[in-house]
Amino acid sequence: MINSSLELSINTLINYTLKMIDKCEEILEDSMKCMINKDIKNARLIADKDDEIDTLRDYIRDRSIELMALKQPMAKDLRFIYSLGSISIELERIGDYAVNIADEVIKIGSEEYIKELVDIPKMKDVCIDMLEDIKNALKNRDAELAYKVALKDDVVDDLYECVQVHTLKVMHEKEMNIDQGVRIVFVGRYLERIGDHTTNICEKIIYALKGNMVEIG
Repeated sequence: MINSSLELSINTLINYTLKMIDKCEEILEDSMKCMINKDIKNARLIADKDDEIDTLRDYIRDRSIELMALKQPMAKDLRFIYSLGSISIELERIGDYAVNIADEVIKIGSEEYIKELVDIPKMKDVCIDMLEDIKNALKNRDAELAYKVALKDDVVDDLYECVQVHTLKVMHEKEMNIDQGVRIVFVGRYLERIGDHTTNICEKIIYALKGNMVEIG
């Protein structure tokens, strides 16, 4: 017999998780706009937006624990509830990295960039695509899509390597480029970590749906 109350609770958790993904996309887009436009004023406001993500994380985590304790779900339901709680933690870290990007923007300030921002916006675009796709994978309970999304992290990794190589080259040309160059590499690293956390989410979606613990990449 289907526990309609439990199913409704799980669907509510999924909806809150989808909302959390939306917030992560929004904060990442905003932090990168601040970087591209040197918008220091709005970069200082990014941390406030992360508070909304933290609030959603707290709700999903607490509700997940409550459901496991009170409803005593079995098999797939248990995996799904556990996975949603874990996914909320991954999404919270993505929000933190978006704040870290904004912090680097503030530290760079109004300085002209030592190199054109080419690969970093591309990294952001791939990360946004991955977040959008995991939303669809979760909404449609599509394990195959989740696996395909995780493979996109290789593109993020390759772009990060380009950021490192090109930025280090400019840093070696002039000593005065070193401080900003380090910050640009940091931004690349934060985006690379966002790709990693999104991959972790894909693995958790697959586990929730299939019961298989997979490590992709």
